[in-house]
Amino acid sequence: MPRARGWETVPMSDSSPDRTAVPVLDVWCELQCTDCRSALDDLRALRARYGDRLELRLRHFPLEKHKHSFAAAQAAEEAAEQGQGWPYVEAVLGRVEELDRGGEAFLIEVARELGLDAEEFDTALIDGRHILIVDADQAEGKAIGVTGTPTYVIGGERLDGGKSQEGLRERVEEIADRLLAEQA
Repeated sequence: MPRARGWETVPMSDSSPDRTAVPVLDVWCELQCTDCRSALDDLRALRARYGDRLELRLRHFPLEKHKHSFAAAQAAEEAAEQGQGWPYVEAVLGRVEELDRGGEAFLIEVARELGLDAEEFDTALIDGRHILIVDADQAEGKAIGVTGTPTYVIGGERLDGGKSQEGLRERVEEIADRLLAEQA
């Protein structure tokens, strides 16, 4: 499911007929997950290494065991709509314990700190305008076997980071390098 807005590493334009499609790394994430917070360093390293040669997309997989994860996923979509998807995700993941305690008020506070329209965040959480995106991501994740977070999908291969982050970035790099070499 292609992201409609805000999650690509670099804005992608589908209007260029000669543009070669770049490999896509879907990151199934939950914003109340400490393992996802640990994965941020790997995601930053991948963005630094590949830049616009790898499309990095956040996919939502809120877990029932985390009370505020569904609201956090909706808030992340609102941040993406306001042009700050990744900075918002990184800010929330960096303060998981505060999300545990503060819930929706914390999500709105982070939006305010990033200079986003906090009132619009509040409205979005009330009216549920992003629920369908979050539901669709979660359903697709379940359909392809995602059971925990973070989980990565690249080149048709699913890599489960919820069990261990050990060696995952290297495996993603191997697959991305292979996919890029196949395009050359």
